[in-house]
Amino acid sequence: MLSRTGFARRDTDAQEFMDAADCDPDRLERTYRQFRTVNGLVSGWRRIYRQWIRPCLDTHRPTTLLDIGFGGGDISRALARWATRDGLMLQVTAIDPDERALRHVRGLPTAGVRFEQASSADLVARGEHYDVVVSNHLLHHLDAGALAALLSDSEALSRRLVVHNDLSRGRAGYGLYAVATLPFARRSFIHQDGLLSIRRSYRRPELEAVVPPGWRVKSMFPQRLLLVHEGTHR
Repeated sequence: MLSRTGFARRDTDAQEFMDAADCDPDRLERTYRQFRTVNGLVSGWRRIYRQWIRPCLDTHRPTTLLDIGFGGGDISRALARWATRDGLMLQVTAIDPDERALRHVRGLPTAGVRFEQASSADLVARGEHYDVVVSNHLLHHLDAGALAALLSDSEALSRRLVVHNDLSRGRAGYGLYAVATLPFARRSFIHQDGLLSIRRSYRRPELEAVVPPGWRVKSMFPQRLLLVHEGTHR
């Protein structure tokens, strides 16, 4: 466990193991598979879907959604599945620059989702637009320049809504996550990388201090931050 002072500021020097190009491929694949369980327990996407995304959807006109940095692909697939169950039309494009993520999703059911190896900058350069843009656990990975670029790209790509969902740094969440994921410590990166992610993540005042005008930071239980931008129809 970290000391109390260990949470006073972001640990931007910590690097997650799965981001290493030479990390163990078997542990990486198990990590991708476990994202669905972990995100289902702590990331709150069902609530985000109900509060923010579902009001944008329609029964007759397809709504387009972009998921930036899809990782294991579980969030993209869940959003498409929930929309289908609600009788609403949603077309999901999910991008990730890491070819290993794309290899992982190739064998998964992908109804309503198109996966692509690309960055948000690639899509901006192609002149693409989507009604809704989302990401999960992406913000804490980025340095100041990369964060500014992501937010600029998000505004350029979105017609209506952007929701970036991330962790909020705190002792309680760190301790609970450390205990809950300890059984997975040897077989995947879920335990170690999750703890590193919490240490890298923002607190609300920190994130509010670095985002440009037009962006709002909202707190969500348990220890989550939503970075939201609502645009105009294009």
